[in-house]
Amino acid sequence: MEIFKYMEQYDYEQLLFCQDKESGLKAIIAIHDTTLGPALGGTRMWMYESEEAAIEDALRLARGMTYKNAAAGLNLGGGKTVIIGDPRKDKNEAMFRAFGRFIQGLNGRYITAEDVGTTVADMDIIYEETDYVTGISPAFGSSGNPSPVTAYGVYRGMKAAAKEAFGSDSLEGKTIAVQGVGNVAYNLCRHLHEEGAKLIVTDINKEAVQRVVEEFGAKAVDPNEIYGVDCDIFAPCALGGIINDQTIPQLKAKVIAGAANNQLREARHGDIIHEMGIVYAPDYVINAGGVINVADELYGYNRERAMKKVEQIYNNIEKVFEIAKRDNIPTYKAADRMAEERIEKMRKSRSQFLQNGHHILSRRRGR
Repeated sequence: MEIFKYMEQYDYEQLLFCQDKESGLKAIIAIHDTTLGPALGGTRMWMYESEEAAIEDALRLARGMTYKNAAAGLNLGGGKTVIIGDPRKDKNEAMFRAFGRFIQGLNGRYITAEDVGTTVADMDIIYEETDYVTGISPAFGSSGNPSPVTAYGVYRGMKAAAKEAFGSDSLEGKTIAVQGVGNVAYNLCRHLHEEGAKLIVTDINKEAVQRVVEEFGAKAVDPNEIYGVDCDIFAPCALGGIINDQTIPQLKAKVIAGAANNQLREARHGDIIHEMGIVYAPDYVINAGGVINVADELYGYNRERAMKKVEQIYNNIEKVFEIAKRDNIPTYKAADRMAEERIEKMRKSRSQFLQNGHHILSRRRGR
């Protein structure tokens, strides 16, 4: 892997390798862009098949966080950490304390949080060594479980998508097919049920499905049937890559709006659903409630303030649709453009500020 060539191609700022022999820590921190502010992104612990695979994952995820944070309107850049190891057996306190010291050494350029393979308890250990960590225990003044907040953001974004497709953001009477009913989707179903939507749900976890059936009057279907059900809105809330060549021909929904990450298997699938007239709410815009919530911890967590910011996901989704129409492009491209325009605007502003400062300094020196 030609690391510098890859970093130059996608404009990364920094890649750090952190190791601690005593604890077994092998971590890679990728900082993509800090134009809007310090890089915020979680720490993932995974058994990677190679060091190169770990590097690629860290870089890819860090860039994704730049776009997610920018699109969410946060004054934060994008970063990510991967720790190489089995989260079920390789964790220890010394590992996360050592990692915390590495983060502290970056002096605020990077702020971490939990991700796949790490927990709130792990973040609490990191917090022993650095303040640059979010998603810690509520006992320390943090936001706690992010699932209900993420769900509320998806609910708000879904209403904006419904308005685009149907002319009204009311979900009353709408049939909504929800794929996956984990923590986020359960809370989403609660919001939808309270508004009077009809729910069709599926999950490989039969108990989770039964809970939603009993509490919200949902209809359960087999996991393979969810794509082809008669519905107004399809809400992917489980796996990534589920909008693909096999599933697209089955879709009857007019809207795709859900909590899952990386819903499009390939970019071209975003083009296909655009051509079909399906309104797609880009995943990293609609599911940003969690990162908006933890970002509020940086100001001293205030739930009311955080929820007001999460409500703005409605407006963010509307802006994506506006850009898509303005530039005649699919919404997945419009989401990227919205993030890029915000970053570029800040870069120009900063450049102008630096130029003005240079001119002032030159005049003072009589140049």
